[in-house]
Amino acid sequence: MKSTSTPKMQNIVVAPRAQNIVVAIMAVVILGFCAFGFGSKFIELVRLVLDSDSAAAEGVFAVAPLVNYLLASAGFLCLLGWAATQGMFHDIERPKQTMLDQERDLDSTSDDTHYSDSIL
Repeated sequence: MKSTSTPKMQNIVVAPRAQNIVVAIMAVVILGFCAFGFGSKFIELVRLVLDSDSAAAEGVFAVAPLVNYLLASAGFLCLLGWAATQGMFHDIERPKQTMLDQERDLDSTSDDTHYSDSIL
């Protein structure tokens, strides 16, 4: 008698170090393209603003919002770096488990006999 069950999928185990290296390489590649695109447009804007003889010098209005954007982005990047160095991304599942444990404890100790009356 032949078994008609489907073959089990093999679990692929990736070492955490190898996984971190792959993620880092992907991040560098993606951020590299983004930095190139943003940098080339930023240099184009700076050249446009510095070229005072052309009629395109009206692009000066875009400098203040762009500087605000860059400062806010730098602040968020510093905050992200600080959080990463402080280990805030090591165990991202713990807050969820803590919340569920607290909810279970509160549900077991509270007297909600009239709860169903209040919502009907």
